[in-house]
Formats: sequence, C-alpha cells, structure tokens
Amino acid sequence: MDNRILDFLNSLKNKKVALIGIGRSNLPLISLFSSYGADVIACDRRSYDELGEYATLAQNNGATLSLGENYLDSLDADIVLRTPGMKFYLDKLVDMRNNGVVVTSEMELFFDLCPCKIIAVTGSDGKTTTTTIISEILKKAGKTVHLGGNIGKPLLPEIESIDTNDIAVVELSSFQLISMRKSPDIAIVTNIEPNHLDIHKDMDEYVESKKNVIAHQNAFSKTVLNLDNTLSNSFSKDVRGELRKFSRCSAVYNGCYLKDGDIIYSEFGKEHFVMLASDIKIPGMHNVENFMTAISAVWGLVSIEDIVYVAKNFGGVPHRAEFVRELDGVKYYNDSIASSPTRTSSGTLSLYKEKIILICGGYDKNLDYTDLGVKICKKVKHLILLGATAEKIEKAVKNCSDFSNCGIEISRVTSMDEAVEKAHQIAENGDIVSMSPASASFDMYKDFEQRGNHFKELVNKL
Repeated sequence: MDNRILDFLNSLKNKKVALIGIGRSNLPLISLFSSYGADVIACDRRSYDELGEYATLAQNNGATLSLGENYLDSLDADIVLRTPGMKFYLDKLVDMRNNGVVVTSEMELFFDLCPCKIIAVTGSDGKTTTTTIISEILKKAGKTVHLGGNIGKPLLPEIESIDTNDIAVVELSSFQLISMRKSPDIAIVTNIEPNHLDIHKDMDEYVESKKNVIAHQNAFSKTVLNLDNTLSNSFSKDVRGELRKFSRCSAVYNGCYLKDGDIIYSEFGKEHFVMLASDIKIPGMHNVENFMTAISAVWGLVSIEDIVYVAKNFGGVPHRAEFVRELDGVKYYNDSIASSPTRTSSGTLSLYKEKIILICGGYDKNLDYTDLGVKICKKVKHLILLGATAEKIEKAVKNCSDFSNCGIEISRVTSMDEAVEKAHQIAENGDIVSMSPASASFDMYKDFEQRGNHFKELVNKL
C-alpha cells in the first residue's frame, strides 16, 4: 500500500468523521474508517424507518446515527464528507468550514490519495456509457481497471488495494466536481447542456463546476473535448496539456471523427482507420459519439484491435435504450437514464425510423423543453405523460409550429403502472414503446434505476 494512503488512514484514529447521506455508497466507507479507529457518525435527513436496512447496516458497520430534520445541528466532527447531491454552499457546511472542520467528499479524498493514473469523464449526457466503454477497452488490453464514481460505486473503499500500475476510470457529476481542487490525468467532457438547475444556483455555476475536471491539470495531462458542442469546445482555451477532440460533423487534427461512415483517428493530421461506425453493436448516433470519445481518451494505451473487439461485443449499460421484451409484435425499451430533454432527444428519439409511443415526464429540474417538443412532434405518434414535468412537456409539444399537422396523440396518466397499461392498450403490431422520461425520477422514485426496474417489471408482467 502507498505510504500516503497508510498515513492518511492511520491519521483517522480517534478522529470524529461524519458521513452525510446513508446509502450504498457510504456503507463501505463506514467500515473502512471504523477499521482504522475513527469514530464514524452517519448523518441523514431521513428517519430510521425511512432508511430501512441502510440504517441497520450503518450501525452494524460501526457508525452512530444522526437522523431527521435537524441531523446537522450541533454536529461534532473533525472531518465531514458531504454527499454529492448536497449543495456545496449550504449554510451549515459553510459554517463548519469557517469553524475549522474539514469538509470534503469521498471523490476528493480518492483523487488526493489515488496512486495510479485517473481517467475521468463528465458531461451532461453519455457519461456512464462512455466511462464503461473506456473501462472495457482498457480491460481488454490487459489493464487492471477500477471503475467507479457517479456510475454508482465509490472507489475510496478500494484505495488499499490499488497499485501504481492500475488505471482508475471515474464518472464525475457536477455535484462531485464543484468542490474538486485536483483534476485527472485524462479528462473527458462529453457535452454540456442545461441540467440540474434545481440544485445549481444558475447555469454558470453548473458550467464552472464541469470546468473543474480540467482546471487543475498540468502540462503532462490529456483533455478530450466535443468539437460539436459549443460549451464543451469552449474549454479548449483552458487546456494545459494535450488537447484531443471528437466530432461526427468535421475532421479534426488531433482526435477522432466520423468520415463517410468510417471512424478515423487523426494524429497531427495523419489519419488512422479504426473501424466502421456500423461495427458498433449498441445502436444510435449518440453511441457512435460515445465510442469516438472513448477512442480519443485511450489512444496510445491500447491497440485498435482492442477497440474494435469492444465495439463489436459491448451490449450497452442497463437503462439506456435497453430492450425489455417483445409482446404481440410490440417492442418495449427502457431508457430511464434519460433525465434531461437533450438525453431523450439525442438518444431515444434518434434511434428509430418509425414514429414511436413515448412514455415521458418526471421530476422537474427547471429545464427548458422547447426543443424536445419539436423533436417529439416529428418522432412520436402517441405521447404518454406523467409526473411533475407533464404540463411543461405537453405545452412544448402543443406550441410546436407543426403540432396541428403531426398527428400526435397525448395522454395523461398518474403512475408508471397506468403508463405501461395505456401503452399496451394502444400499441399495435410493429410499434415501439420507449420509456424515456426527459426528467429526473425523484418525484416518484429514489433514482433512475428504481424507475427503470419498475418499468421493466411492469412490462414483463403484461
């Protein structure tokens, strides 16, 4: 084990360490910190009954609990690890910092202690798939890979076993990045579109948090940006190391691009044929972009053969245009990951030639649905709406200039059960039904995975 890691863990003895948020991500940390003699306090706004087994597991792993509405009041701690979804500038956290408490996060500590190369992916859409593709290509090349971050797995609990020759591949959200003061060896920004404006105070804060992925890189680092996305490409002027770009619209001098159906990698203008776009098993132009992003990140670390193998065999990540079943000639797809209008627009609504039946709506993150309304008019035959954003989405569709001519039908329901039943009633042989909410899940579910799993359960019961 790296001496820095051992020194840090040993320094926790008799320290009071508070972990904000009790869930599957923090449970391994409770166990790790407790094993080195820390006095761990697990904090959560939810009650013991609301937390269920998580509260019991936290206690069994060695934590004392601070729960309920006043869970942060009078918190006595030397170190506090905030949960990523918590506002960084929350008054109580500011007060703690002002009073000498170390306020950090699992991912910040991981970056500080990690002994190996880190590849990190951020962006509004495509993060998880791109992160997973990079991991799969590196593993095919024989690398020892540690995959985690916003993808759902904390990496700090693995810190004792990470070797200097390994590679950490990390998905980072804006919530994680906002307080980061260290950047990865290879940073990727897939795209930036309005998102999470219910948490960030404005779009500027959201963009600046994303910029932290490159803000602390050095001259020996690599950055991969999206030439076709204005905000991602705007980071170019701040890049200190190697700059690589990807594009499906234009040739690039250094990076990956699409040329007449071929995926090309260019090194200082010298073209290398990588593969056909049609070699990629998972469908959709957004997945061609995801592969070009990944290629730009791993070029020089792997062979072209490794890249092509993964492209031909990788079946995708659950909840991302995931095929559920075919019943009576109707195909059902789960795209629960689509928690923003751009994700539904560039994903589900770009995949199918025919008009589809779309289940849409959910928690309102204060996003604009105007452009999605136009795309729905073009690509949807029947729109089934639910959740807090149903009104905004319906209004965006009806305000579309082509609404009166597109022939779309709109239904409102109050639950996923009703949505699936309605789709089943109206679908005919040859139809496609996709649940792609263009909204977060928090009005009805704890996360997009629970929403997607419920949808799949309901479809499989039809």
